[in-house]
This record gives sequence, C-alpha cells and structure tokens, in this order.
Amino acid sequence: MKLLATLKIMVSAICLLLCVPTHASELDEVDGPNVRCMKMDDGSKTYFIRSPDGRTLTKKTYLNGTLTMVIIYKMDSNGNPLGCKIRDGQNQELFKVSYGYHRVTGLVVEELMFDSRVKRINKDTGKEMPVRRLVYLYDAEGKRSAPIAYNFLPGKTYQEVFGLKSSVLDSNPFDQKPPTP
Repeated sequence: MKLLATLKIMVSAICLLLCVPTHASELDEVDGPNVRCMKMDDGSKTYFIRSPDGRTLTKKTYLNGTLTMVIIYKMDSNGNPLGCKIRDGQNQELFKVSYGYHRVTGLVVEELMFDSRVKRINKDTGKEMPVRRLVYLYDAEGKRSAPIAYNFLPGKTYQEVFGLKSSVLDSNPFDQKPPTP
C-alpha cells in the first residue's frame, strides 16, 4: 500500500516538473505535501514543487496568469540549496547559481550567479567568472543581513540587471503548514 502511494506521488511530481504550464490556473488546485502556492505582494503567484526525495525544488512564478520565471534548485540532505538554474517564462536558461555555506554554522554566506548564455572566462585563471556575487553577514542572533552585492557586468547597476531580490530561499516553503481550503 505504501509503495502505491509513493508511486502516485512520484508520478505527480514528475508530471508537474516536466509539464511547465504557462498559466497559473493549471496549478491552483494542487496545494499539498509536495506543492505550495504563495501569493506575493505584487499580485504574482509562486508555486514551490518538490520531488518526493526532497532533492529538487522547483519554483514557478506567474504574473497575471502567465509564467514569468522558473528556478530549479538542487538540494542537499538537509534541505539547503546547493545550486539552481534560472529560466524565463519561455523555458530559456538565463543563469546558474551556486551557494556557499559557513563550515561551522551551516548558514548561507555566498551566492555566485553565472550567465548561462555567455560564458565569461577570467583570462588570468582560465576559470568561469560570475556576473554577480552576493555575500551575507549574520548578527549575533543569527539573523541574515541584506546581501552585499557585487555586479560584474560593466555599465549597469545591480538593480538594473537583476532587480532587488536574490535567488536564495529565505525559508523552506515546506516547513510551513499548507493552507486550508
């Protein structure tokens, strides 16, 4: 019986991950143990879909019913994002992001964003260069500060290129109880 339930969850999660709907109404009724819907202040809706094993978390954002962004996170065994890929509403990969954690506290301290469309190589090291670096500091109570942002794209400010938000998860949407119908 348990195997059947697990298979149903896996098939549902795979269908949700493979079929990127273009309208939020297609996901409105799926809030449950592996799907969360959050309504944002700007009127958009964000859906979080996690795989049954918890290793993948997909964040889909809709504005006025149209898919505008998809972020696919790869998670560690503790539910922390290791990295993600950011796609636009037409499923074009825009950026890939990696996260760095403090060895002792386990708190995220750095976010590196790389352009998926144009690979930028440091001529001195031969390594790929990020287009953005965010550094996080914490107070004595463990509260995260606003990030210190480094923009490596010449001629534009951080806000002009990336907006105000980072891709790091503020909290795990599945640590909260699902809304009651």
